[in-house]
Amino acid sequence: MRLLPPEQREAMYAVYAFCRAVDDVADDGGPREARAAELARWRADVDALYAGTVPPRLVGLAEPVRRFGLAREDFQAVIDGMAMDAQADIVAPDARTLDLYCDRVASAVGRLSVRIFGLAEQPGRDLAHHLGRALQLTNILRDVDEDAARGRLYLPSERLAAIGLAHPTPAAALAHPRLGEVCAALADEAEAHYRAAWRVMAGAPRKATKAPRLMGAAYHLILEGLVRRGWAAPRARVRPGKLRLVGVVLRHGIV
Repeated sequence: MRLLPPEQREAMYAVYAFCRAVDDVADDGGPREARAAELARWRADVDALYAGTVPPRLVGLAEPVRRFGLAREDFQAVIDGMAMDAQADIVAPDARTLDLYCDRVASAVGRLSVRIFGLAEQPGRDLAHHLGRALQLTNILRDVDEDAARGRLYLPSERLAAIGLAHPTPAAALAHPRLGEVCAALADEAEAHYRAAWRVMAGAPRKATKAPRLMGAAYHLILEGLVRRGWAAPRARVRPGKLRLVGVVLRHGIV
């Protein structure tokens, strides 16, 4: 984000701050009833912002919303995604629910972002769809052990059923000898979304895709590292090396 022009950079920081705040509610907001109530207040604040009354905690979003035409429904979708985590621990969602979750917590953020970056409407929506899902599936694969420790399991139920886990718990899934088949299949899905995202970016102005190219390339390094590491326990945390990240910046951060 530091490589963006000032107006875009500040707008992205404001969107990120919003996303961070509602994510903190979903993950660390106390009892479920308290989390639901706080997310409802965030929904009301978003509605107030678009009705012309700027809530104090959304002051930073007022100008980006006006300048870049950010859509109310995308902010609400982000909150809806956080509500999916807040209302119950997600365990082995079906593929349709997992895709909805990815749309809300990742692609909706992408739809806000591409407006700030200046992409045309349809290519921007296509990019948000594919890159958002690519990044979120990478997150899910990277954080499978961390999520399980919180009682969550985002691996799709259909793929778990295919290896004999009809009613999986996070612990049972992570201990299963065929877990790698499920993770590898999800990695293939993520890879397909990365490829689709790069096709969109290849046809868009380079200046408007600088930030998503950087994010996509950096996260793809994580996916590659996960695949190289494999899925058997113990699963070491994967972090791209500094030199490889510098290479990403040099390749995609200079327009």
